[in-house]
Amino acid sequence: MANDLRLEDCVNERCPWSGDPVSADSLTVYRGKVVGFCNTGCRDKFEAATHAFDAKIESNH
Repeated sequence: MANDLRLEDCVNERCPWSGDPVSADSLTVYRGKVVGFCNTGCRDKFEAATHAFDAKIESNH
């Protein structure tokens, strides 16, 4: 799916982890929006954190 994501659809211009500009190869979808990161490491860290957080919220319902 990441190959289908486009930089121009990204909701942010700066990586939420580092503050550096986002990179086209480091995009993901979160809550229906394309979110960008400066590198794949930051993207992967975000995905792991949000999956864990979302799973915890879901398990409490």
